[in-house]
Amino acid sequence: MLFTDLKLIEPILKALQTEGYTSPTPIQQQAIPFILQRRDLLGCAQTGTGKTAAFAIPTLQLLYNDRQQHREQKSIKALILTPTRELAIQIGDSFTAYGRNTGLKNLVIFGGVSQNPQVDALRRGVDILVATPGRLLDLINQGYVHINQIKMLILDEADRMLDMGFVNDVKKIIAKVPAKRQTLFFSATMPKEIQSLADSILTNPEKVEVAPVSSTADTIQQAVYFVDKGDKKNLLIHILKDKNIKTLLVFTRTKHGADKVVKDLHKAGITAEAIHGNKSQNARQRALTNFKNRTTRVLIATDIAARGIDIDELSHVVNYELPNIPETYVHRIGRTGRAGASGIAMSFCDGEDEIEYLKDINKLIGKEVPIEEGHPYPLSIELMTSRMTGKFVSVAVKGKGPSGGGGRGGRNGGGGGNRGRNSRGGKGGSGEGRPGGGSGGNRSGGNRKGGSKSGGGSGMSGRR
Repeated sequence: MLFTDLKLIEPILKALQTEGYTSPTPIQQQAIPFILQRRDLLGCAQTGTGKTAAFAIPTLQLLYNDRQQHREQKSIKALILTPTRELAIQIGDSFTAYGRNTGLKNLVIFGGVSQNPQVDALRRGVDILVATPGRLLDLINQGYVHINQIKMLILDEADRMLDMGFVNDVKKIIAKVPAKRQTLFFSATMPKEIQSLADSILTNPEKVEVAPVSSTADTIQQAVYFVDKGDKKNLLIHILKDKNIKTLLVFTRTKHGADKVVKDLHKAGITAEAIHGNKSQNARQRALTNFKNRTTRVLIATDIAARGIDIDELSHVVNYELPNIPETYVHRIGRTGRAGASGIAMSFCDGEDEIEYLKDINKLIGKEVPIEEGHPYPLSIELMTSRMTGKFVSVAVKGKGPSGGGGRGGRNGGGGGNRGRNSRGGKGGSGEGRPGGGSGGNRSGGNRKGGSKSGGGSGMSGRR
């Protein structure tokens, strides 16, 4: 199918041609016809599927046709609510690109910057408003924004708005828009709270879903690296020795963690910047621009900040820390392999708390992320497998600690050395550790002083 098959008007087709787009993605094929029929829509699609264009293109067409048919008072006709500044900017850029030949004006408003330029633009008049909930409510309360003539209300990344605590703000905004309107509701995941919100604001909606909830794109090559927490920075630096990795997006769970990775990479002579909520809007935008134009090779991001990152041909993503919410893993690796392109997603797992996160991820995506053994800082695959399955596996070798493992006693026992966790030592093993143990070296990787850096193990390399 081509965009020309979707009954789009010439000004939009021209803009799509300028952007180099000829064929719609599956969600665009499904959603655009329903929206052009002025139907309410519930869209469940993973990130990177082209859903922004799926609502931006038909919104522009409907507003353009309305204006052509009868002159209307200048007022905001479409409101798009989105959780983060970065995503709001990205959506605004899409409306500008696809609507370049329509004469329709869009404006993006968000907090963290002066409101004065936003207020000035509102006074000049806009047709389409893209906003984060907090700044929008603030400007409504000050009398600068009037949304009582909205024809189209679009909620994007609704699940993230729930995670960020914006649902009450969203409900306040919805109460101020006309009851008679077209509503489009997009969410990457559909937990019960989100389904309930959708049910309360949609009228007899069409539902479009382009992939099973929380599935990962087949074009993304996934791998998990079992690595000691203290060796993660060394493993990241090792991976970045590959000159084929032109740009790399790295995810951490915390802002502090993101800043620490930046410092470690700078010490290794690698250009890196962080993007998270503690950074000013200008700093975040500058970091994003530097990454897009490849001035900065590595961008480290927290999950909320990353929702607005939309970079063509991003080939590699690293989960420096596995997320404790499995759906977040899907969002993270979805930054690569977008709209049919291929990508590589590498995840570091420390073999302790993160083992549980990995189990949850495997369960959610319905398959096991392949294990990458061929790296310089591996933990014992046998020991990690035993922790993954919850079954104790004896991996002791005569005269040695556990094959390639040593040191870190696991949640269910096994390891040994001075970091053992719970009781249940390894069979035939001894050693102190915190209660319980098993034999082994001081740390992961077997007896580091006496053995090889990568531990004993079977000598196999590659994925298992």
